[in-house]
Amino acid sequence: MTDARTRAQVVIVTNPRSGGGKTARYGLVQQAEDMGAQVWMTSAERDAASLARNAVEEGAQVLGVAGGDGTVSAVAAVAADEGLPLVVVPAGTRNHFARDLGLDLRDPGRALDALVDGERTQVDLGVLGSRVFVNNVSFGMYADALLEPGYREDKPRAFATVAPDYLKGKQWVEARVDTPWGTVEYPQVVLVSNNPYHLATPRWLGRRFSLTTGQLGAVVLKRPAQAPPDLLRHLRGQLRQHKRGAGPPGEGAVVWSAPGITLHGEVRHLDAGIDGEAVRLPLPVLCGIRPHALRVLLPKDRPGLPPERAARH
Repeated sequence: MTDARTRAQVVIVTNPRSGGGKTARYGLVQQAEDMGAQVWMTSAERDAASLARNAVEEGAQVLGVAGGDGTVSAVAAVAADEGLPLVVVPAGTRNHFARDLGLDLRDPGRALDALVDGERTQVDLGVLGSRVFVNNVSFGMYADALLEPGYREDKPRAFATVAPDYLKGKQWVEARVDTPWGTVEYPQVVLVSNNPYHLATPRWLGRRFSLTTGQLGAVVLKRPAQAPPDLLRHLRGQLRQHKRGAGPPGEGAVVWSAPGITLHGEVRHLDAGIDGEAVRLPLPVLCGIRPHALRVLLPKDRPGLPPERAARH
């Protein structure tokens, strides 16, 4: 439990533009300040990571972050390096990390209850060189869409621009991926996640029931000899085959988990999306995981947690 003296040393970094202005729409600044926390906003001159580091220098004992997953990832990296607990407020568009922590996405302010009666836990972080990721690193169509001008303002247009070449089999990831069943050359999609995604049931598809397995999740969609008419439908079909136990060799999708995953090739760089932020990475790309690297402070009431029977399944 966090007392009043400690709450005075809480700094919450927020991106006021995330989620179409969720911080203002839900009154998160006032709620946080009423609980004794300071709120520092990002700007063109001050990014989330630099604000978090400044907060540490000024004596913050707890870091908070309100924004999208890219902002969360930046502050989480500082919190992990400094050994400080992190309070996550889902004030972005997707909030995948907050969702998998079980937080209430419909009422972001409830996450601030962690400052009063928080429960401390430790979760894993994905790593890629000096960068960390709380969700995933993606290569292929999604990464290309992120690089399109105006992606944030019009995501459907950005995907419509890059999708045709992938759907026709004319575009792919210029790399090779090592898997337990051999190397996959020039796949259409590569997704590496901080802990594996659940794939067994449609209702919970894409959820992570655990963030403490110490394993990365990997999904690689091979480039078919003939382009499928619907790339997403093809991917879903391949994942269903994998769920039923079809062997990976010769199939369209390879799904596995491991503490490290490598992409390599002849090109100098690959475009990628790290927690929804566009980056260009030098090859080889070495993804790893830091088990229990991040201390997280969570409210006791987390309505987003899946039922125990679903997690067991």
